[in-house]
Amino acid sequence: GWLMFQRLLVQLLYFLEPYLRRVQLNDSTRLLYKGTIRMLLVLLHDFPEFLCDYHFSFCDIIPVPCVQIRNLILSAFPRNMKLPDPFLPNLKVDLLPEIKVAPRILANYTTTLLQQNLKADVDNYMRSRDKRMLEQILGKLRLPKSEALQLGSKYNVPLLNALLLYVGVHLPQHGKALPGRSAGNGLQQNNPSLEIFMHIAHHLDYEGRYLFLSAIANHLRYPNTHTHYFSCVLLYLFADTSDEVVREQITRVLLERLIVHRPHPWGLLITFIELIKNRRYEFWNHSFVKCAPEVEKLFQSVAYTCLGTTIDRHAEGEAGSQTPVAAGAVSSPGGSPSGRATLSTQPPQPPAKAQGTPAAKQPPTAKMPMMSLQGRVAPKAVPLGTVSGSEGHSAGEASEA
Repeated sequence: GWLMFQRLLVQLLYFLEPYLRRVQLNDSTRLLYKGTIRMLLVLLHDFPEFLCDYHFSFCDIIPVPCVQIRNLILSAFPRNMKLPDPFLPNLKVDLLPEIKVAPRILANYTTTLLQQNLKADVDNYMRSRDKRMLEQILGKLRLPKSEALQLGSKYNVPLLNALLLYVGVHLPQHGKALPGRSAGNGLQQNNPSLEIFMHIAHHLDYEGRYLFLSAIANHLRYPNTHTHYFSCVLLYLFADTSDEVVREQITRVLLERLIVHRPHPWGLLITFIELIKNRRYEFWNHSFVKCAPEVEKLFQSVAYTCLGTTIDRHAEGEAGSQTPVAAGAVSSPGGSPSGRATLSTQPPQPPAKAQGTPAAKQPPTAKMPMMSLQGRVAPKAVPLGTVSGSEGHSAGEASEA
């Protein structure tokens, strides 16, 4: 009966999609939204495998503002699995036995790629490496103007999601990992899948890039091969790009999924922790982190919640300048301890008072509730009043930087 129930749930999401995309709910649709949230919570608690298997088809429909519904679905993990604590200081993700197991995806995404012969274009690029094929691929991801006005987006989101999964799952088989490196972290610069990802990230506009990065983040779930691979891809894009806007949008996609109510997907947590903790990414030295005091306090607050410590941005900059990293070098999340920043897990001590100056305040602990990973406890349903808060992004934000 799973297939029939999946079809019913897809139709429910299709009905709610225009209301949630515009964040305009009347009393009846608000009540239906509340029932949908409660049903998803029951599925997450009692039938998590259902959400694991069909998450791809659900994410094709869920609109951009619905961050929490998406998190609910992506946080599901099999009942026979115990998630490793993502906050452990020396967690080696690439050594976990579960990270070598491919997840089951019950979605016929290859059929979606047959639209406009997109699959043939990708396969032709694999054989020829002709850059003109990449421009054709990008052109086919855009919707006609009439459809774009109706759907509120210039891009065919299901087609973009299918392209990403096809490139990420099938094409890496053509680019083998270097000897002595883990297969999940075999990210070479001449890997054709990475060439496609880099081209898409640098040649789409703000909206298209945001949808592309969101599609990558949709695979950051429980420990499996897809979570590991796409986490490495996201970190690779952050480290290898020279465009600060790309780094800023990667940070936005991760952060906006963390500052809502729990649960938070395991893969999302380990990717963000690696990004802010590993010195090679120089996260705290980027301009968008320190563009305003309020933004910097937000990042410090999230870091304090994730790591249990504050991060001295100036010390990070000095340490980073003493340990240069080769261009294109990327580590997997939770990889070699030598690649991680040395951070104390003890709570920060208040600084001593200087004569004539008041003592500095400790950074406030983030109020975002983090996911409990030691047991499967059903999270609380989100109050209806938070539809414009927890799901609090306007539909137009997808096209903003």
